[in-house]
Amino acid sequence: MILEGHRDMPKEGVLTCQMVEDCVSYLGRGGPGLQPMYQHLSLPSQSFSDISVLCSYIHLQKLEVPQNKITDLSCVSHMPYLVILDASHNEITDFFGFKPPKNLKEVNLSHNRMTKMKDLSAYLYLSKLDLGYNSLSEITGLEKCCSLTVLNLEHNQISRISGLSSLPLTHLSLRGNQLEEIEGLGDQKSLQVLDLSSNRIVSMSGLQSVQLLCSLNLEENLISGIQECKHIHDLHLLRELKLVGNPVQEEPDYRLAVIFLLQQLSVLDLDKVTAEEKVTAVNEYDPPMEVVAARDHITQLVYQLMQPQLVYDSTLPSADSPYPMLVLTGPQGCGKRELTHRLCQEFCEYFAYGTSHTTRGPYYGEENGVDYHFVSEEEFQNSIRMGKFIQTMQFGGHRFGLSRDAIEVVAREGLACCVHMEMEGVLGLKKSYFEPRYVLLLPTQVERYTSRLRSRGIYSPAQIEAAAARVDLYASANQQQPGFFDSLIPCNDLEEAYQTLKRVVSNYLMVEQKGGGDNDDRGGESSSAADAARKGDQSEGRLPSPPGSPPGSPPGALSSTGSYLASPRAEPSSERSPAELASIRRREQLVREAIAGRSPGVYSQLFARSAPAAAAAPPANNEGSRASTRAPQQKVNEDVSSAESRASSALSLPSSAGVLSASAEPLDVAVLGHALDSLKEQTLDSDQPSGVKAVLPPIPTGRRTPAQSPTPALAPTPAQSPRLSPSSAVAEGGDPDAEA
Repeated sequence: MILEGHRDMPKEGVLTCQMVEDCVSYLGRGGPGLQPMYQHLSLPSQSFSDISVLCSYIHLQKLEVPQNKITDLSCVSHMPYLVILDASHNEITDFFGFKPPKNLKEVNLSHNRMTKMKDLSAYLYLSKLDLGYNSLSEITGLEKCCSLTVLNLEHNQISRISGLSSLPLTHLSLRGNQLEEIEGLGDQKSLQVLDLSSNRIVSMSGLQSVQLLCSLNLEENLISGIQECKHIHDLHLLRELKLVGNPVQEEPDYRLAVIFLLQQLSVLDLDKVTAEEKVTAVNEYDPPMEVVAARDHITQLVYQLMQPQLVYDSTLPSADSPYPMLVLTGPQGCGKRELTHRLCQEFCEYFAYGTSHTTRGPYYGEENGVDYHFVSEEEFQNSIRMGKFIQTMQFGGHRFGLSRDAIEVVAREGLACCVHMEMEGVLGLKKSYFEPRYVLLLPTQVERYTSRLRSRGIYSPAQIEAAAARVDLYASANQQQPGFFDSLIPCNDLEEAYQTLKRVVSNYLMVEQKGGGDNDDRGGESSSAADAARKGDQSEGRLPSPPGSPPGSPPGALSSTGSYLASPRAEPSSERSPAELASIRRREQLVREAIAGRSPGVYSQLFARSAPAAAAAPPANNEGSRASTRAPQQKVNEDVSSAESRASSALSLPSSAGVLSASAEPLDVAVLGHALDSLKEQTLDSDQPSGVKAVLPPIPTGRRTPAQSPTPALAPTPAQSPRLSPSSAVAEGGDPDAEA
């Protein structure tokens, strides 16, 4: 009996039927007669080394025997209905040492001792295979596994990716192998998750064709350059990227640089990519033109505020009408410079050319101080730091800037400033306190435009292609932002474009063109109604109001709804407060003294305290009499209001720079009309002291040239009228525009 009992005792590590009966689960129906039977068996961590008893359990569909000491899985050959097999963490050395069950789909043989893969072409339904933590050195035998979607080969000894080209993989893990480059994945059209961490990979090249990739893990590799991200830049579905433990993380602004190159990312190194980070990255590495213009404007404004504050003719034409400017803009080589010069030459009674600065060299026929002020990069940067620019931009690898002195030279002539610039310059100028009229010159026939650029022989094919692409930039800005430009003129033919430009300017200036479309630039005969209205305005000290653009106006006519015409300040209140009436009385007194020549100009008098040179200079002989004449009046003024109200009153004086500005009547004619009439005869009879500048008449009556006009440091000596450069004399095939 004892011996018989010893024979019934189970041997150590051997699975018995009793143990199987205790561990089976999931009662279902199977077999030919659909008898009820148990289909799942799980025996984890039992230290079994022999499971041959399972050969009689042919109806099992799921077998789990992980963390044992199994070396032989031949019993699986007797389970034709087996679907899931988990034999991980065992001591198996024979790769698939069993006949393939017909329906086997998921196999986990990780953490075993297999060294070589065999042919698995018989496993047609295999969809998930885990062979991690083995000693495999090569991927083979999977070519005909047409249903395999998940493959795990992590922590093996694989040094080359191969044999995966025909597989419909969606998840692939090769973590912890010996890979040095990414290859063999060019045909993976369905791959979504890829883990290549803990290898020796130095480049992301090889992933360009994996278009459905959503998650990429490259932790603990040897990727050292952010530029490697260019290989996965076009993977538009990529949402998660891990680069922890690579040398690339040591580069400055690593995170922002990667986010900029891969703007589709939502998770980088396990941290969520926020919208703020994406905006910051774009503004840092490829800012939109609006952001660049805003930054340049901030730079110019800060440097200007650091300089001694001065009053310029171009900044204070009056309180309700800005200094008039005309800006011609359009793509490179469209004829902006030539049309600007011609307009300033023909309308020399109204416009003068504003000469900008640039760091590029002159083209053939360009003159320094006429077309541009050609300066070095160092000089340009020094001028920025001195606060001399109103607007700067970078285009074509060169710097361009419009200085305050360039505009001031024209303003001192009593003329409106006419300039030309690219879109970047327009965006910068729109952020300043100037409110110009913008005329867009747009080539509507791109082929003709590109052929004209090629005929000049100074542009490379890449530059011509880039210039043609910018035509759409201007067109889209005009379409998507109504009112961004005040007028649009096609410039396929420069002569036709100039005639249209003349009509636009003449219509706005209320100047009639004589026969043949020639403009009467000397202020010739106009219509009787317009002439009477203009004369009436001038006699009352008002600026001529621009006409609107009713139906039937000439093509390209300037709209009367310009940016500054819509300004609320253009509509002064009809009711006068006591402070305003006191201000009017002070202005009346100041105007009397200025016209009679008994006091310096109102602007210089207003800011005399802030001018260092004026404070240090000794008074002239006639200054004492002027001060004694002004003293009683100034005392009354100080009793009525503060210094701030005095400043606001001086800013309301009418200016001679009225071209292109809105109709404004800053002074009350009812209050000042009688005083001005009474002073008119006194002014004619009195001997005006030399060197005293009287209040200037409106621009339409003619330009002025001051007797002694200081020449700014950055601008050339003002000429009586701008002239065309030799290059701009050619109508259509001449030299390119000033911008390059």
